[in-house]
Amino acid sequence: MTIKDDPFRCFVPYPEIPVKSAATGPLAGLTLAVKDLFDVKGYPTGAGSPIVLAQSGIKTKTAPIVKTLLDAGARFVGKTHTDELAFSLNGKNAHFGAPINPAAPDRITGGSSSGSMAAVAGKLADIALGSDTGGSVRAPASYGGLFGIRPTHARLSLKRVWPLAESLDTPGWFARDGKTFARVADVVFGKDRIALPEVPRLLLAEDMFAQAVPDAENALRNVVQRAMPLLGEPEMVKAARDLDALYWAFRWVQGRDAWNADGAMIERFAPPLGSGVAERFAFSKSVTDEEVAKGESVRKSFRNRLAKLLGSDGVLILPTVPDIAPLVSANEAELEDFRNRALRLLCLSGLSGFPQVTIPAAHREDAPLGLSLIGPKGSDKSLVHFAVKFERAARIRIA
Repeated sequence: MTIKDDPFRCFVPYPEIPVKSAATGPLAGLTLAVKDLFDVKGYPTGAGSPIVLAQSGIKTKTAPIVKTLLDAGARFVGKTHTDELAFSLNGKNAHFGAPINPAAPDRITGGSSSGSMAAVAGKLADIALGSDTGGSVRAPASYGGLFGIRPTHARLSLKRVWPLAESLDTPGWFARDGKTFARVADVVFGKDRIALPEVPRLLLAEDMFAQAVPDAENALRNVVQRAMPLLGEPEMVKAARDLDALYWAFRWVQGRDAWNADGAMIERFAPPLGSGVAERFAFSKSVTDEEVAKGESVRKSFRNRLAKLLGSDGVLILPTVPDIAPLVSANEAELEDFRNRALRLLCLSGLSGFPQVTIPAAHREDAPLGLSLIGPKGSDKSLVHFAVKFERAARIRIA
């Protein structure tokens, strides 16, 4: 890494190897941190796992998504910590420790893009790459008061990136401000397949707001209300017919994919997996073909429902997660309970494959809380630009 002072413990302490970037370009002047799932020439890729790190060797090629940012002028400053094998939402790694949340040091960073969030929130990098399977960019972004995105599934390359669940994995990134966030979108996305209108048709997911704790729900509804004078009043809708069915569909599909990705390695080497991660892989191994088939059926049905709801001009508004980040002192059972509640919100974008942006929206108990916008499949760039507009509109206080 090139960062000499890392007070938030967000960077993997690899020896510094120069990484070439363009001297000019649309991202010139911005520093870039990269989650340690993405290959960077001259560095190993550890995926938060001692076994993966031991087998990695030094990479001779850089992941295409990283190269795109370097070629646009971003300057690499280091690789960031991730939860073990990217299979957690907590930001705690049993082998390499936990980054500190700069926005709320007594609370977790969230994961698995824990180090990337901390690097941006702590102003050690201007932008940071993460990955998002079940919420690994969106949840940390909410916890750190950042912009974050889960793009349309398969819109951006995941070549030379350690997988967790192939049919759900996406790259994503963090930024502290809307202008920087949108600059990255303009670089990585080509023309949108569906371009949202300047002011989309807004839909507020009442059933998803009900998943937030009451104080968080009230805070986020106030954010929506502040944006209404400029962006209009949203229509109240129900996003899901059966949220429990979506939750289990996500877990079954993710579990089967995760076991396909890492199961052979786990069975061959029997690595000591951290608490929570071990249980999730045990669950993944137990997922049956019948459960996968049921999950895929639910996924297809929900994707069709959401596509119909959004059309080509709709944006769904919902909480990113149920509340502010859990306390660092929370025990494993408390963290797992929060994770399961969070997945009921986070699984909508994952199952549908539609893009979701989280924006810094509110604070509660001196900790940040994000609000999310889901757009139609392929609307990523215009969704990012609208999300920046929404965040600005919501800053206006009602007299």
